Amino acid sequence: MAKLGKRTRAAREAFEGKENLSVEEAVSLIKSNANAKFDETVEISMNLGVDPRHADQMVRGVVGLPNGTGKTVRVAVFARGAKADEATQAGADIVGAEDLMETIQGGTIDFDRCIATPDMMPIVGRLGKILGPRNLMPNPKVGTVTMDVAQAVKDAKGGQVQFKAEKAGVVHAGVGKVSFDEAKLVENIKAFVGAVSAAKPAGAKGTYMKKISVSSTMGPGVSISVDDAAAR
Repeated sequence: MAKLGKRTRAAREAFEGKENLSVEEAVSLIKSNANAKFDETVEISMNLGVDPRHADQMVRGVVGLPNGTGKTVRVAVFARGAKADEATQAGADIVGAEDLMETIQGGTIDFDRCIATPDMMPIVGRLGKILGPRNLMPNPKVGTVTMDVAQAVKDAKGGQVQFKAEKAGVVHAGVGKVSFDEAKLVENIKAFVGAVSAAKPAGAKGTYMKKISVSSTMGPGVSISVDDAAAR
């Protein structure tokens, strides 16, 4: 068994025996024990009572975090003509059509969000096996297939977060940085939980939100009260 460093041991001791905390208590604990040499991301993981293999139990959506993510998001846009110009003016990092498709097929994926105008979907559709597993495939349900590419780019760069349940029914995302004020992190966490709650699928049975945990990039996780996190 690997020997734990002093910092790791101290963090685990600080978290020991603490669970089902309020969002405020969890955020305070995480911030006070985040000692990495970089600005760690505060991450949330939600265990849901769904089986995403069934279409009527898939959970996916998008939420604009009120205080942003603290992360620089690189955005790629599939568009032509005036819409390509709009995307560039709105701050898109990469704009293209067939040329962008070929770049991605060649193995270069230098972006965090992909947006497309509807007429580009026949081209984008060829990239399903590449973009799909990375949760980068444009989808009208989360606003990434749209004619309003300028607004989509602004939303993506302004703190919008997409979420999608994985095979085990787990949803996870980054909801800010440990350098954020506690109140801002609390607000972001509750906004994210609220969005996942609102995305409850028709086929979900029994307890929908089973467990919620938060952590920093390098720190231990701690469970938070579902009722407290879901309170608005």
